[in-house]
Amino acid sequence: MSRSDDLAAFEAARPVLLGLAYRILGSRADAEDAVQDTFIKWETTDKHGIDSPVAWLTTACTRRCIDLLRAAHRVRVDYVGAWLPEPIQTRAMTDDENDPSLGASLGTAFMLMLERLTPKERAAYLLHEIFDMDYPDVARTLDMRETTCRKLVSRARANIDQAKVRHVTPLERQQQLLAAFETAVANGNPGSLTALLSDDIELAVDSGGKVSAIGRILRGKDEVLEFITQSLRRYWHTSQRLPTDINGGRGLIVEHGGERSAAVSFGYDEAGNVTRIYIMRNPDKLARLGQTQIR
Repeated sequence: MSRSDDLAAFEAARPVLLGLAYRILGSRADAEDAVQDTFIKWETTDKHGIDSPVAWLTTACTRRCIDLLRAAHRVRVDYVGAWLPEPIQTRAMTDDENDPSLGASLGTAFMLMLERLTPKERAAYLLHEIFDMDYPDVARTLDMRETTCRKLVSRARANIDQAKVRHVTPLERQQQLLAAFETAVANGNPGSLTALLSDDIELAVDSGGKVSAIGRILRGKDEVLEFITQSLRRYWHTSQRLPTDINGGRGLIVEHGGERSAAVSFGYDEAGNVTRIYIMRNPDKLARLGQTQIR
C-alpha cells in the first residue's frame, strides 16, 4: 500500500473507531487519544501481510482502549461526586440514516451500565452486539479463545438485559418529556412532568469538583421535582435552554452569558417513563460538546 492508500484506509475506518472507542471509554477525549494512538501505530507498521486494514485497525484500537480503560478506572476512584460519561451530540432522531438501536447504545444509562462490566466484557459485548463482529473475529481482536469470548458476551448481555437500558424510546415521548421539563424549570410548576417520572427516579449531576453542584444523587419524585422546580429554576431562569440530540436522545444544552454551563440527558424505562436525569456541569466534559458527531 502507498502512504496515500494507508491514510485513506485509516480515514475510512476513523468514524467506526471513534464510535467504538467512545463506547468503551465513556470519554470523547480519551476516545480521540485512542484513535490517534492507533493511527500512529498504523503509520509505523509494516503493511505487508495485512489482509484487512479495518480488522487490524479495530484490533489495535480495541486493545489500546482496554489499556486506557483500566487506567481510567483507577483515576475514577478519586473522582469528586457522581461520574457521568462525557456527553456527545448525535445525529437528529429524524435522520433516516440513523439506526435507533445504534443510537440507544450511546445512551447515558447504557454507558453507565457498561461501566459495571470488566474491560474485556465491555469490549467483547460492544464488538459482537453493537458492531456485529462474529465471534472468531472478536476472539482474534481480544487475543483469546472463542469459547471465552462467548462467555464474556453472555455475561455482559445478561447484566445489560436485566438492567433494561438498551431500548428505543419513541421520539414523541421524548419530546413530551422535554416540553414538560422545560415548563417545570421555567415556571416552577411540575405540571405534567410528575406523571412522566418513574417512582424510582434519580437525578445525578457531574461537576468533577470544578464548579458548584449538588454532591449526591437525588432519589424519588418529591426530591427530584423539588430540585427541578426550585433549584434549577433559580439557577437557570436567565439561561438559554437549547433542545438538541445528546447521546442518542433528546436533551438540552444550557448556556449562560454565551457560555455553555450544562447539558441534560434522560434515561427511560420500557414504558417510556423517565428513570434517570443526568446533568453534566463539568466544564472539561462540556468543552468538546458540539464537535464532530459520534455514531
